[in-house]
Amino acid sequence: MFDVTTNPARLGFDSERLARFRPWMQRWVDQGKYPGAQVLIARRGELVLNESVGMRDVESGIAWSPDTILRIYSMTKPMTSVAFLMLFEEAEVHLDTPLAEILPEFADVQVLIDGAERIDQVEPLTTPLTVHHLLTHTSGLTYGFNEGVLPTAMNEARVSFGPHRPSGPDTLTVSDDDTDLAAMVSELAQLPLGFQPGARWNYGASTDVLGRVVEVVSGKPLDTFFAEHILGPLEMHDTFFEVPADKADRFTNCYVLTPKDPLRLLDPAAKSPFLAGGVKILSGGGGLLSTGADYLRFAEMLRGGGALGDVRLLAPKTVEVMTRNALRGDLASMGQAVFAEVAFDGIGFGLGVSVTLDPGVAKTVASEGDYGWGGMASTMFWVDPKSELTAMFLTQLVPSSAYPVRKEMRALTYGAMLGG
Repeated sequence: MFDVTTNPARLGFDSERLARFRPWMQRWVDQGKYPGAQVLIARRGELVLNESVGMRDVESGIAWSPDTILRIYSMTKPMTSVAFLMLFEEAEVHLDTPLAEILPEFADVQVLIDGAERIDQVEPLTTPLTVHHLLTHTSGLTYGFNEGVLPTAMNEARVSFGPHRPSGPDTLTVSDDDTDLAAMVSELAQLPLGFQPGARWNYGASTDVLGRVVEVVSGKPLDTFFAEHILGPLEMHDTFFEVPADKADRFTNCYVLTPKDPLRLLDPAAKSPFLAGGVKILSGGGGLLSTGADYLRFAEMLRGGGALGDVRLLAPKTVEVMTRNALRGDLASMGQAVFAEVAFDGIGFGLGVSVTLDPGVAKTVASEGDYGWGGMASTMFWVDPKSELTAMFLTQLVPSSAYPVRKEMRALTYGAMLGG
């Protein structure tokens, strides 16, 4: 499955325009801005392009290959959302279930008052915190790398998910404790929310808490649930929270853009805490590793209305709800001036994915209703149901906002698709 077609014209693509992708990726690599890169484009379930350039290990000169294993970071979020929705379809949990019914540690959570300057300036909840707020990032939770009273308190309390903890704008340190997901979520619940649930959109640790919800409702660790209900059925054999020893030779280095160095080594593959035995917290918000071929299977499942071939994870109507805007407007009208993996204008958010509301306002080439998400190391994917298209860009550079590659990727993709 997913062998590259020898006749892209049959799927509406112009071969000469598809040929623009390789020099485009190579230009970024030659400029020293990305270590390597990979592009995958599929239409109607057939692979139109799978191109790789550059290195997965610049220091050792190891080339990026199609089976390279990389950190997908926040592209984990749609998978955690699917896991939750599988339980939702079984009526084990509902979108309006109060979070405290599942995670009692949130029963007495407080909320920072507007304009708070100290972490103890709080008020009671006026709106119950529900799992829907987690799915839509309207919970009042945030990330420690954002600015403000709550992110500062998170950093001081060392509340962070995954094997790394931020230790500066361009550095990561390896977690030095044995805290698991349950314990970290409990620590997070001791801090107030940044605002009343539903009042705003703020990108944060909501999906990590959702991962803990999946564990409690299902009675299984998150990695076990993924393996049994998503990864195994979809035959995603190269997707996991930590790299097995026998696959470590395919794992990438990760790099970071700094003021002094456009490509500084951030997380070397040979010493990464993502190696077997290094992961303590199963981060549903950003902990997975995968390959382009594996993640394409997941994205194609969504494009297929919850099914890939004979394997069905969700019903079509559930995917329809997941991929529609769940906010009162776009992110610009609901959000704050904080980091996100997408533009704010003309973009909405569903249950774990961004949704294009107006391509003109978003200033990008897109179809109304297409959806997807990205990751901290500059990865991204989107699904365009109207065009029957799935597309993905993969590399390993933090932060994802370093360069406008995502909009360029869209321009190249739709620029090469000339037929219906």
